[in-house]
Amino acid sequence: MADRRRLERFLRSKLREAGEEYEQLRESTDGQLEEAREAYRVAKNARRLPTDDAGRARIVCRRYAQQRAAMIDERYRPACYEADHPDCEGCVEDVREGRIETW
Repeated sequence: MADRRRLERFLRSKLREAGEEYEQLRESTDGQLEEAREAYRVAKNARRLPTDDAGRARIVCRRYAQQRAAMIDERYRPACYEADHPDCEGCVEDVREGRIETW
């Protein structure tokens, strides 16, 4: 009888561990899937920007309020981007969200 109880406790603990591992894996996978969906959405927004013949995005610079053609890098920043400048940061956010002013 004691052996049976030990076996039941052992099996329950192993099933509990397996369930917890499954839940962790599922949460991780859900998070990765959401990140991939967000990356796809951002990339799609950047691809929709009008371009010139050289493949540069035709955007309106928020900092200088002028039309410019700029290459967009892999992090969706125009070539004219200046780190920590509020207008440049806003421009990158607008590119990512698909609401940048274009020409």
